Amino acid sequence: MDLNKLITISTLAGKILLESGAETYRVEETISRICIAYGAHTADSFVIPTGIIVTVTHYDEVATIVKRITSRGVDLNKIDAVNDLSRRIQTEGIELCDFNKELIKISNASRYSHLITLICSAMAAGCFSIMFGGDLKDFFATSLIGSVIKIVSIIFQKLNINEFFVNSFCGGLCAILATMFLKLNLCSNLDKTIIGSIMLLVPGLIITNAIRDTIAGDFLSGITKASEAFLIAVSIAVGTGAILSIFYL
Repeated sequence: MDLNKLITISTLAGKILLESGAETYRVEETISRICIAYGAHTADSFVIPTGIIVTVTHYDEVATIVKRITSRGVDLNKIDAVNDLSRRIQTEGIELCDFNKELIKISNASRYSHLITLICSAMAAGCFSIMFGGDLKDFFATSLIGSVIKIVSIIFQKLNINEFFVNSFCGGLCAILATMFLKLNLCSNLDKTIIGSIMLLVPGLIITNAIRDTIAGDFLSGITKASEAFLIAVSIAVGTGAILSIFYL
């Protein structure tokens, strides 16, 4: 058995999951399942939001790998694909090389096009404004602001700009556009328009994963993700609050 190859491939699966927004316990379970399925005697993994440490043993052989995670996002399709692939090992007996090829294919798979992302973001923002009590004018104004925010977010992500600045800037941009629309009578409620727009920036998956990791006993990951969610919320509040303060003054 090539232990180094096995540990590298299993860690790649964990890396895809972690970068796509999976919970810590899911990443650890998947890595262990893959290693045991291919003949390893023991497989121990330690996962935090910024790194993966895996140790695998086979008789007297021991292999350890450390993988640094530098980027994180949300891609539930990749999480589902890796989960399904890791479970197919036991039922279909996939060769390790074929398993690696499938993982690479999943990792390189493209997400939804920018057009679909913009349309869905606009609809989501508009529906949030309605849910919070806005009217039809607020829906269209919030949809437009949501699409603008998403465009700016995509551009900033490609430039690798700090996430705190991105959320602050998008929150401020949201407040500016909502204020302009209110002055031009394109929306009826400033608060409903702003709330619906900034819901696109709210770290919902991070908060959920923080709670699930804490319940599962992964306190370090839970605290880390909760802190990340708190900082994102602060950055949104700073950007939006600063513009609203200037507007009211």
